[in-house]
Amino acid sequence: MKIIKNLKKSQILRKLFGPLYLHIKNRFTNFNDSSTYWDKRYQRGGNSGAGSYDKFAIFKAETINKFLNDHNINTVIEFGCGDGNQLSLINYKYYSGFDVSETIIKKCKEKFSHDKTKKFYQLQAYNGQCADLTLSLDVIYHLVEDTVYRKHLNQLFSASKNFVIIYSSNTNDQETYQSKHVRHRLFLTDIDNNQWELFNVIPNKYPYDGNEMKGSPANFFIFRKKTKL
Repeated sequence: MKIIKNLKKSQILRKLFGPLYLHIKNRFTNFNDSSTYWDKRYQRGGNSGAGSYDKFAIFKAETINKFLNDHNINTVIEFGCGDGNQLSLINYKYYSGFDVSETIIKKCKEKFSHDKTKKFYQLQAYNGQCADLTLSLDVIYHLVEDTVYRKHLNQLFSASKNFVIIYSSNTNDQETYQSKHVRHRLFLTDIDNNQWELFNVIPNKYPYDGNEMKGSPANFFIFRKKTKL
């Protein structure tokens, strides 16, 4: 309850004071790197953010469940699985989740200990596993370091046999006083067009309007591996 109250308080202050609130918050927020940020966040009892809950989680689950059914997807790898809240809404047959946070991987293993179709690993344990579909949901714009971002894209596409789904913003525009753990990227320009084609784009059901609790700048970008001639 304390976390929820603090989150609501944060949103109220941000709405009232906008850039000034974020400027003050960022000055007193310690940020070393994205990996450390997320592990500490989970250690403090934080979650994966508004995008993994309530109407956003439902929208994402409905979209992905339809895709899984339409394309007969059996195996899935998600890079940046987070706290597993939206995972509980999606009908994966066989799922492997990777995350940089040791804390959240332990929690996911406990949460889904009864489900033998789901496995969880720290990202550093990834060793070339492949699946029909790979996922990156609300991850790319949290990878503020260039090297981490490029490694994420490389793993995401290398691990897929057929399809890749990215749920993210696609822009180089940055808010003047956005949080330190956010960096938007025009990621479409970094996709290998020789091997992958943009199969579909699904706009967000709740587009961003300046309030991240009401809307999201992320859309679904679905890629399909090109067949070799």
